[in-house]
Amino acid sequence: MRLSRYFLPLLKENPSEAQIVSHRLMLRCGMIRQEAAGIYAWLPLGLRVLRKVERIVEEEMLKAGAVQLLMPTLQLADLWRESGRYDDYGQEMLRIKDRHERDLLYGPTAEEMVTDIFRASVRSYKDLPLNLYQISWKFRDEQRPRFGVMRGREFLMKDAYSFDIDEPSARKAYNRMFVAYLNTFSRMGLKAVPMRADTGPIGGDLSHEFIILADTGESAVFCHKDLVDMPAPGDDVDWDNLQDIFDERTSLYAATEEMHDEAAFGAIPADKQLSARGIEVGHIFYFGEKYSKPMKAAVSGPDGKDINVHMGSYGVGVSRLLGAIIEASHDENGIIWPESVAPFDVAVVSLRVGDAAVDAACEQAYKALQKAGVDVLYNDSDDRPGAKFASMDLIGIPKQLIIGPKGLAEGNVELKDRATGERQVLPLEAALAQLTKA
Repeated sequence: MRLSRYFLPLLKENPSEAQIVSHRLMLRCGMIRQEAAGIYAWLPLGLRVLRKVERIVEEEMLKAGAVQLLMPTLQLADLWRESGRYDDYGQEMLRIKDRHERDLLYGPTAEEMVTDIFRASVRSYKDLPLNLYQISWKFRDEQRPRFGVMRGREFLMKDAYSFDIDEPSARKAYNRMFVAYLNTFSRMGLKAVPMRADTGPIGGDLSHEFIILADTGESAVFCHKDLVDMPAPGDDVDWDNLQDIFDERTSLYAATEEMHDEAAFGAIPADKQLSARGIEVGHIFYFGEKYSKPMKAAVSGPDGKDINVHMGSYGVGVSRLLGAIIEASHDENGIIWPESVAPFDVAVVSLRVGDAAVDAACEQAYKALQKAGVDVLYNDSDDRPGAKFASMDLIGIPKQLIIGPKGLAEGNVELKDRATGERQVLPLEAALAQLTKA
């Protein structure tokens, strides 16, 4: 993509309404634009990152055996009345009437709808286990939307729903999502700590939040320090037997503020106690028959008798993750994107547009990188070099290939690493070889 043909509305000054780093940088980088309180338009740069985060989530859900579908954002209120949640959910639910005076709502979550889909289609225990998920826009009418995408009213969420014949099977499904989440966040360069959490309006008796530690976190969290440095389980796991991984993570103390036990935390050796602020990026629940029983979502068991299925639900805040990644990875110059989610892999920066040699070298690099399947942004703007460096650092592209007349006269270009600040001076072909190697 040539910057001269791209839509990248950068802001020179920090927006006054932005209170935290991620909100400030997302506005400055032209990633989002506020359309109403807690509601944002996703501009091209932000959308590129959003899609890369979404793709990682989809890949990890596939590995864990979940099947993707897409449900409507508008839901019938009657489904929520069946489960008993319509009147209990509170003012965060946006309630709507259509022209026929039917009660609808803009879905904050989809347990009722997916249960309705399940009960209409699945009849036998032989069709279990089943995990259905979607990535779709949700709406919760927050009283005080703030912090940009971290606490907005409209947000993109991955929500998965498991269906099993009994509690032991359902807990295996829970473990699969538990491990899948650890792998998902690790691929985005994040260290997520699973913490025992309140089940809230979703319900159930087993719940974990996945928390990214950050000074700007919305709530206090408490955990054993060893949890922060545990590596992700990775792909080489037995997806049918994950209890040991679950037990290892949950045997160490970790709890959100709502579930905090001061006595249990105090029993941890003092040098292993960690109290911090945290950002929730995922939340998983096991709630048994909470929805299947009132909504009559049953299957015939081995003996032919109907059995209410056991369910769980599993959410990832896809749009919120962008804010969390920025909070965890930035410096005074801007965002430092992990390579897996960066909007572009490489920025080709021309230091003198119109110079024949520089233009030719930039074109050569741009085409070679495109041919190799590298996401590349060619900064062919008329800005001065200092402004170009500042804007590329601001938007956080991992690698910058800097091409100018002085370097070319000596047969070299400059290759800069955004995360470390390291610079290499080397021939163009050598630089391209580094950038295109698998």
